[in-house]
Amino acid sequence: MNAGRGARGSAGVAEGMAAGVPDLSLIDTAAFSDLQAAAGAEFVAELVQTFAEEAPRMVDELRTALAAGTAEPFRRTAHSLKSNSQTFGARHLAEQARALEHAGLGAGSTATPASLDALSAELQRTLRALQALARG
Repeated sequence: MNAGRGARGSAGVAEGMAAGVPDLSLIDTAAFSDLQAAAGAEFVAELVQTFAEEAPRMVDELRTALAAGTAEPFRRTAHSLKSNSQTFGARHLAEQARALEHAGLGAGSTATPASLDALSAELQRTLRALQALARG
């Protein structure tokens, strides 16, 4: 899971994990509650667990696409991360993924290893908040 992460990416993950109390302000709790009401809290907890397993791989896929300069896989992966984040009400993470999706890899792109480090750190903070909400 850490393959392809630079020193700052690993530091961002460590900071997120050491933060202690989850920052629930990262999540639109009304949207999360609506999801639980519609799908059931137990099922949403399973979805959060699946997201916690898959989302870091998505960030790794973004890093790989950025390094290879493959625009379509980059855009598609950023779009998927954005959509999945929106499902849970993870608005800050969704916004970062949206910005990367729209930045793409063309001339003048703002997608950089540093922007992916920031995304990775935001993901770790978001996962902590989602897992706390899923536990109730």
